[in-house]
This record gives sequence, C-alpha cells and structure tokens, in this order.
Amino acid sequence: MTKEMTKTCKQLLDTFYASPRTTNVEKLVFSGVGSRDVYNITAPFPYDGEEVILGRVEERNSEFSQVFFFTCQNEVWSPRIHTHTYNLQDPCVSIIKGELIIGGVEVITAADNPLNIVSWVTQFYRGFQIDSLCHFSSGPGTMKDIRLIELTDGRVGIFTRPQGARGGRGQIGFTVIDSLDELDEQTFMDAEVLRDQFVPEEWGGANEAHLLKNGHVGVLGHIACFDELGSKHYYSMVFSINPDTCEKTPIKIIAVRGDFPRGPGKRPDLEDVIFSGGIIRCSNGRAILSVGVSDAEAYQIEIPDPFIEYEW
Repeated sequence: MTKEMTKTCKQLLDTFYASPRTTNVEKLVFSGVGSRDVYNITAPFPYDGEEVILGRVEERNSEFSQVFFFTCQNEVWSPRIHTHTYNLQDPCVSIIKGELIIGGVEVITAADNPLNIVSWVTQFYRGFQIDSLCHFSSGPGTMKDIRLIELTDGRVGIFTRPQGARGGRGQIGFTVIDSLDELDEQTFMDAEVLRDQFVPEEWGGANEAHLLKNGHVGVLGHIACFDELGSKHYYSMVFSINPDTCEKTPIKIIAVRGDFPRGPGKRPDLEDVIFSGGIIRCSNGRAILSVGVSDAEAYQIEIPDPFIEYEW
C-alpha cells in the first residue's frame, strides 16, 4: 500500500469514467408499506432459509423513518411477518461470533418541538434471532456510519465517523476491541482517524465491512461533496485497511447516480445521491451492490468485484 496525494471527488470520477465496464441494474419492488419510500437498504443476508434485507421506510416529505425487515416472494419485497420495526434511519447489519448485529440512526428532537431534529445517535441491537434482538450500545451524539466487523483473530474492528474538531465534515475512524462487551461510547470517540482520505471540503463514511482472504478489511462506503449551488453529490466507494497497522489503500469510486435510471428524489438537492448499503461478492469475479438512490428508491447493480485486487 503506497501513500499518494488525497484525491477529490472529481479526480476519482475521472478515473472511474476512464475504465469501461458492464453492469446490470435492478430496481427493488416493495409492498406492504403504503405510499412510503423504501431506500438505503442493506445487502440481502440469509436467515432461517430465506433472504432478508433491512430498509429505511419513510414518507417523501419526512425525515422520521422506520427500519423494516423484508423478505422476497415473486420478486416483491414485503415486511417480514410479525417482526418488530425500529424507529431508525439507514440500517446496517453484520455477524459477529454468529450473532446478528443490527444498527441504525435514531433522530433526536427538540424537547419543545417533536418535529425539530436537533441531533442523532447510532443505536445497536444484538441477538441470535431476529425476533429477540436486544439493545446493547449507542454511539456518540451526531455520529453516523459506525460499522462493526469480526476480524480473523476474533477481535472486533470498529469504523467510526467523527466530525467537527477531529473530523471536519466527516472522516473515517478505526479501532479494534477484543469483544463486543467492551463496546461503549468512549470506544467510538477514541478510534484513530484515518487521515488523507478526503480533502477538507469533502467527506465520507464506511457503510459495510468485509473480511478479505489476507486478513485485511475491505470497506464499502461513500464519498461526498457539495457543488456551488449547495446540492449534495454522493458516490459509492471502496478501500481496504490492514487492521493491525491501519495502513490503507486509496479510495476508488465504484458506482454513481448515473448508473441508475432517472427517477424520483426526496429533494432537488439530493438528485445526485447514492448511498452504499452492502455488497454480495459472487464467485465469478462479480458483485451485487445494494444502494439507496436519491433518498427515494432502492436498487441493486452488478459490478466487477471491487475487493479482489486487495486480497493479494
């Protein structure tokens, strides 16, 4: 892994567009949620003989969402029967020591105005069964994009996203603990910030982590920027990290909004936004990337497996 100058979104996009590729795109169809949108989904994961995804379910003109568990029948994803929903945004999922770990972002409202969102907190639940998950940890106030992964030696890697004095608009942090029992707010606060990933005007975060053949961790995330009109631009990206040394590869963009059909958006300033949800790596050198699009829809796209190059 070699150190190089931090690249901007524009420079990373130039590299992305210079490499021809073929993709297959599928829009996910949902039922059972009324007129609400489903977006920012996780990748499907196997549970009790069926595929399950988590999705953010929300009215178009609201930020107050629920996380549903969905299962698929006849190419339509419906809420899993008799399953608890969570008043959270942007779900994530991982498996640690065989235990299901579910996370999501809880919005915090003003005491005198329940419609005024003043902060947010990432909440985590654990358990061996979807129907018996228990809350076990909370992130620091205003920190999103916290992700957990079991490492080769059984320890737990933690990705964080500090802002402000330590992280500007949003950097990625990383630390390792021996077990989930050590997970507390101070753990998230003390994670080492991975420098030189984003220029000061831009930001990003981790969305999912994958253990690679060589013991390194492949990180699926996003890199984002504002344009001169204040609109946001979010792109799916990846990099890898050595969990023992925190040495990392440069970021590379793997998908953009233009890969998907035109469609509705939550607001005009979110038109060029995709939010990485998860990747399923296939055995043929390809991968299926699940994303939220324009904060209104959910898609899957088949792309070249972006982690292969990091395993050697």
